[in-house]
Amino acid sequence: MSDEHRFPQFFQVVLDTTNARQLAEFYRELLGYQYRPGHETVDPAGDDWLVIVDPDTGTRVAFQQVDKLSPATWPDDEPIPQQLHVDLTVPSVAELDRHHDRALELGARLVLDRSADPDEPLRVYADPAGHPFCIFVA
Repeated sequence: MSDEHRFPQFFQVVLDTTNARQLAEFYRELLGYQYRPGHETVDPAGDDWLVIVDPDTGTRVAFQQVDKLSPATWPDDEPIPQQLHVDLTVPSVAELDRHHDRALELGARLVLDRSADPDEPLRVYADPAGHPFCIFVA
């Protein structure tokens, strides 16, 4: 068996949401991704599964429609942990600030602001469905 087939290959992250189109559009705009062919337009039968793709790398994020979702309450001491979060990086504090404004305009909610941290400036947000994600300087 060759090394390239010894381990499973990471394919995509799937986020549950009560509005798959809205969340897919949020991340498409935030990341500059494109819809997978056939997912660009609203399906009259429902958008219960949507995929966006990075046109340069092929990295994929999928969105699965669910009837009910309890958003994470992290970092508060309430009972719903983050369970999963997405890490996004930018090259500078100026870019962190630029993408902060973009994220808020697109519907994110700021959860934690450590942008003044000299070692690892970062901000934590909740996307429109309540999933946490971080943008930090790497």
